[in-house]
Amino acid sequence: MGLFDIFRRKHKEEKKEEQVSSQQSQSNAASEVEESVEQSDVQSATSVVTGSEVSSESSSESTSTSNFESLEAAPAESHDEPVTVDDDKNTVVSQSTSVSESVLSSESSSEDVSKETTEIEQQEAPTEPVQTDETPEDNEPSTENASHESTEEVSSEEEQEEDKYDAGLSKSRNGFGARLNKFLANFRHVDEDFFEDLEDMMIESDVGYDMAMKLSDSLREEVKLQNAKSKQDVSNVIIQKMVELYDEAGENEQTGINFAKSGPTVIMFVGVNGAGKTTTIGKMAARFKKQGKKVLLAAADTFRAGATEQLDVWAKRDGVDIVTGPENGDPAAVVFDGVKKAKEEDYDILFVDTAGRLQNKVNLMNELAKMKRILTREIPDAPHEVLLVLDATTGQNALNQAKLFKESTDVTGIVLTKLDGTARGGIVLAIRNELHLPVKFVGLGEKVDDLQEFNASEFVYGLFKGLVTTD
Repeated sequence: MGLFDIFRRKHKEEKKEEQVSSQQSQSNAASEVEESVEQSDVQSATSVVTGSEVSSESSSESTSTSNFESLEAAPAESHDEPVTVDDDKNTVVSQSTSVSESVLSSESSSEDVSKETTEIEQQEAPTEPVQTDETPEDNEPSTENASHESTEEVSSEEEQEEDKYDAGLSKSRNGFGARLNKFLANFRHVDEDFFEDLEDMMIESDVGYDMAMKLSDSLREEVKLQNAKSKQDVSNVIIQKMVELYDEAGENEQTGINFAKSGPTVIMFVGVNGAGKTTTIGKMAARFKKQGKKVLLAAADTFRAGATEQLDVWAKRDGVDIVTGPENGDPAAVVFDGVKKAKEEDYDILFVDTAGRLQNKVNLMNELAKMKRILTREIPDAPHEVLLVLDATTGQNALNQAKLFKESTDVTGIVLTKLDGTARGGIVLAIRNELHLPVKFVGLGEKVDDLQEFNASEFVYGLFKGLVTTD
């Protein structure tokens, strides 16, 4: 994972997104113009049709009025000229005939106008879609469209993940950036004082003492080799070296969950009280339930007041099942009931919550060992994961806790919680460098979906964004 490769790729993606959004805005503007033109055309056509209808109606009215006037005037004219009875009858008949013809002609002209109006309306009216007798299956989207929609969903999920890392690591990024800027403010040239100040700055950033010493030693030659003279050059070299050391410590590291090949996958959660074990289990249960897996919880933290009730609330909220025991009861008995139920009822995942009374270290570790023996007896490969939950806000204390648990239990990975509420994101670098344990999940917020699988590239970019420049 080259640092500058990550940043160049991100910058290319951001430029591409800007171009796409610009093209979309131009396309939207063009479509709005086309719609306005179409609307104006429809309005003008409608006004033409309406005008012709009005003129036809007025002509029809004038024609009928003239006809009625001629009918009223006819008897008056017959009185002016005396005629014979027969002639008078003929005259009246001829006059009425001429009036009828006049009326008929006006009606025919009115019909012609109405026909023309109907034809115009038919031409202007939008054609209705032809209904077919196709079955719903025939109208389903093509595989191409489905694949396109699937790609859009994946890209949308990736964008959401990037946003979560960006927002969740903002405090850590700002804290590290402030320390780095303060360190570089006094930079004149690379000498012994420079490296001493660098070590202090690294330790303050919670990357750990060992990491700070390694970084200082490796930078002594690196700064000279790269001929770093400006503040930005020195900053780039420092961050690049940190990422390289982080990569070296995590070579061939497995950050994904190790699922069972068959039967239920058993995941134990360990850690001190207050680190966020129960909340992490609840969020992770919701995550896997959303993926369609059948999840079971085992509330084996029987000694902490309210621990079982808290996990039960999460189980109801997530819509998953839970196995509980009496308060201050034997945690191993709860684990036995849980694994038995998981096997018999074909659950996909069993989450086991455990106690975290670090002050009673010996008793706690004996309890954890007993639980593991029961799990292994029932399922030979279990537990498939032992995840240590650490509170990122505790900094170096979290690192010390990790060392104690690693000595006593076979920890397979780290869940780092509350990363959004601290400026100590550098603890991830220290955990990998000193413990060689993979960080598998990180808590980037308080919402259920803010618990994210650890993505090293997104973490590095989120932690150092704005502090690195690329050519």
